[in-house]
Amino acid sequence: MKRLFLSASVIALGITAASAQTSFGIQAGVINSNWRGDALNSLNNVVDLSNGFVGTKSKTGFTIGGYAHVPLSENFSFEPGISYAQKGYAMKGDLKIDALKFLGVNAAAKVQANYIDIPLVLKANVANGLSVYAGPQVSYLTNANLHLSAGILGINLINKKLDLTDNFNRFDMAVTGGVAYGFDNGLNIKAGYDYGLARLDRNENFKAYNRVIKFTVGYTF
Repeated sequence: MKRLFLSASVIALGITAASAQTSFGIQAGVINSNWRGDALNSLNNVVDLSNGFVGTKSKTGFTIGGYAHVPLSENFSFEPGISYAQKGYAMKGDLKIDALKFLGVNAAAKVQANYIDIPLVLKANVANGLSVYAGPQVSYLTNANLHLSAGILGINLINKKLDLTDNFNRFDMAVTGGVAYGFDNGLNIKAGYDYGLARLDRNENFKAYNRVIKFTVGYTF
């Protein structure tokens, strides 16, 4: 299925390049990513039992890339794209023990997974400048690492980065969608959501899937 999806992506990009009415654009923005799945539910149960010592949270990253705009009719268009995106997951904790509170003991763990995203979306104009879009997205993992840190009294005692790339599947598939608003001068803003469909763990030891919220600003030439 991955080969079929990749083949469809190549064909779609080829059709885009051949269309005389195609216009191109660039975009960049921030993303808020998280993981969801059975393993994460178990982890959250542990967190609940820790009385707030440790908490899970989403990770903020950035995305940058380009896209093509291919008109299909007066109100519909096809918009394939390619972008770099920082995704992942984070945990952070403070040892909230009264006797140790003044020490400020804390620890954090952050997984950063860097992807190349290729969305293939259909876009529909719903009002003047306002549109909605949705479609499949295939992503390729370039690398992933785990950053561990711990400190006391503001002093960083542990600061270690581990390569986790081989523990993750290289390809991820998702359904992406959102809303966009385009201005007459070529500027546009988008708010979207990616719902990951493929398991992240290569060895299938746990079930976790990417969930990503994206806010971007773009310009169509």
